Amino acid sequence: MQQCWEFETVSADIPILLVRLNFEVVFGEKMGHAHAVVWHTYDNHFRQSQKGYLSMTLGSHWIEPEKKHIDSSTINMCQESMDTVLGRFAKPIHIDGDYPESLKTKYESILPVFSESEKASIKGTADFFAFSFGPNNFKRSNDSNKLIRALIHLRGVLNWIKMEYNNPKILIMENGWFSNSNIQTEDTTTVYIMKKFINDILQAITYDNIQVFGYTAWSLMDSFEWQEGYKIRRGLFYVDFTNKSNAITPKSSALYFKQIIQKKGFPDGAPESEIRGQFPCDFSWGITDSVLKAELAPSSPQFVDRKLYVWNVTGDGILHAIKGVELKTRAAQCTDFITIKKQLALLKNIKVTYYRFALNWSMIMPKGDLSSVNREVLRYYRCIITEASKLGIKIMLTLYYPTHGSISLPAPLLGNGGWLNRTITQAFSDYAKLCFHEFGDLVKQWVTINEPNRLSQYYHTSSNNTYQAVHNALIAHSIAWHLYDKVYRPHQHGQISLSLHTDWAEPANPFLRSHTEAAERFLQFDIAWIAEPIFGSGDYPMLMRQYIITKIQKRMSKSSLPYFTEEEKKMVKGTADFLSLNHFTTRLVIHEPKNDSRFESDRDIHFLSDATRLTSFNGLAVVPYGIRRLLNWMRKNYGDIPIYVTANGVDDKALEGDELRIYYLQKYSQQLLQAYLEDNINLKGYYAFKLTDKTKPQYGFYNSAIHDMKAKASVNMYRALITANGFPLDQVLNSCKLQSEENSCSFCTFLQQRKPLIFFSFCLFSTSTLLLTVTIIRKYKRKRRKLHSVKHQHNACFLIKKKDSFSQY
Repeated sequence: MQQCWEFETVSADIPILLVRLNFEVVFGEKMGHAHAVVWHTYDNHFRQSQKGYLSMTLGSHWIEPEKKHIDSSTINMCQESMDTVLGRFAKPIHIDGDYPESLKTKYESILPVFSESEKASIKGTADFFAFSFGPNNFKRSNDSNKLIRALIHLRGVLNWIKMEYNNPKILIMENGWFSNSNIQTEDTTTVYIMKKFINDILQAITYDNIQVFGYTAWSLMDSFEWQEGYKIRRGLFYVDFTNKSNAITPKSSALYFKQIIQKKGFPDGAPESEIRGQFPCDFSWGITDSVLKAELAPSSPQFVDRKLYVWNVTGDGILHAIKGVELKTRAAQCTDFITIKKQLALLKNIKVTYYRFALNWSMIMPKGDLSSVNREVLRYYRCIITEASKLGIKIMLTLYYPTHGSISLPAPLLGNGGWLNRTITQAFSDYAKLCFHEFGDLVKQWVTINEPNRLSQYYHTSSNNTYQAVHNALIAHSIAWHLYDKVYRPHQHGQISLSLHTDWAEPANPFLRSHTEAAERFLQFDIAWIAEPIFGSGDYPMLMRQYIITKIQKRMSKSSLPYFTEEEKKMVKGTADFLSLNHFTTRLVIHEPKNDSRFESDRDIHFLSDATRLTSFNGLAVVPYGIRRLLNWMRKNYGDIPIYVTANGVDDKALEGDELRIYYLQKYSQQLLQAYLEDNINLKGYYAFKLTDKTKPQYGFYNSAIHDMKAKASVNMYRALITANGFPLDQVLNSCKLQSEENSCSFCTFLQQRKPLIFFSFCLFSTSTLLLTVTIIRKYKRKRRKLHSVKHQHNACFLIKKKDSFSQY
């Protein structure tokens, strides 16, 4: 939230008198009288001079129907629950002096009956609504009812109070959470629950017009918590009850609450101010897809099938081939694959200039070596590249792309140990060489391996397997890079790199050094693990190696991070022409020691979710500033290297109006522009993920074939972003286009501006020339015929005379 948290102020010398009643005590007739007497006493004898306010603090839970069971019966069930806990106290005081009708009907024999005079006495005996909301209101019951659920949703109950009690002024009297007694000052979970509560209040004020005018945290320091004793702690300050001095120390929640009070809420949680400007004119705008499955046979066989068929319309309705008849057909063409045309039409509609996709290694080389190469698959991929180039779309080609569902290796290589077997490096080199040879004349940007750091998802039985698999992948990448650099770069003039999965990380608790160190450790283990050997020293990060060694010494791990030989260091270092970063979210990291020999355990971290953050259906937190901080971290550690964001996106369940994706693209693009303009990041391109959904709506700009590949609203947004090349001050003008026009020759500009006139003139000239030519030819032919006729007559006369000279005449 970026709103300022404003409350009505109450002077310190004005007493606010509160009567705290236990909400579990039945509101009997005598209790009602007692509160009413106190209120009326203050109102009649003290208010005028003391100028104070009086109320009763009421506590409650919040309950809602389960999403799949929202109907009148479950709504009534929830209403009755709220009436039982809160309404039986609130309605007599704040509305009409009597109990809720739902309780009077159900518990008529139990509830006391107020006389009319008692109702008049109790009614209105509160100057504001004093409300308590905390863990005591969420005791689990043995009720097996799965139709309703209790939620820690303060905004929900505040809206209910607004509707039930005529939008009263509300003071949050008691609110907070608890931690176990072993948690001393590092109460991180309590911090985020407090943040959730206060954020709920701020939203209720800002968006729901609820009159909350104050907030009181519970409680100041740890104490004896009734039936829980000292097992839980609820104070902002930690009390050491084992020490005679009862030392008092502020917890993280105290420091956080102090920060909230100073800022009056969340005014500027992160630098996400809008910026106006444009990316460089040669900026690459693209779409990223994972592995494209090649068609093994043309989808339009009528153009290549040489058979003649008879359609048995009245019989079985099947086409029957006529034996012995073969037709002449044309050569195979790329238009035989209908899917290519459809896919490229979608790209053209967005107006991207680049398209990144991955080849299927197992389809191209089923046996994992050059003994078996599927030429039809190669033809399919070349057709995509060729047809895309005709539309002005360039290709960034990924050689190997393991997905969440498959490691995508040829079966023989997988059976031989996959990336755990060092021989796979030579197999990958052969595969890369084949691809460079087949596509290198058209492809100028290559990615060898997509996210080698994510191989930990497949080789996770032990950290040693994880580290060895990634080690071999780095060797394979470096071999492929040197192959391209020596053999193909001189005449193909391309660039080659590998893609990194680069989520940003921040300490969940910024007040704890251990969390700050854990966030940096995550970046070292997840990003620098791959980046440091290539863009840095040629070896794994020192922090990563030293941390693992320390854990081994403490007998908390048996992991072993491989070592590069000196020759391998030289071979791996510098084997990338640009940084390819796949970024999707920002993680909140907690330090959590773990005793295990797996990659996840070696890091000693735990992820925390922030309920106040905008989050996708799959739990992806939308934190735009994270990508800018990532880019600056990469430059700080690896220098001013050209950077391409080669995958960025969010899942959105909407079939058409994917508002979350639109917001995500806008905000992340803004941060990228800010990094380019203000931080001078060497940013070269941006690729959104991805083109189409597989089945259900998720990351795609277009729906799946099940939903007719219909465009979502984000298509228009991304197209506008590409057309404007950013967020210019004048949305109509594009400085890159203007610059291009200025650099063009005046004659070219003249031709460009007068295309229709020039075309018409050319047509007129061509037609006139053709008519003139036809006329001249016809005249020439007529003259030739006439001359031929005269000559023929002359020859005839000559023969007659010659004949007469021999006659008797």
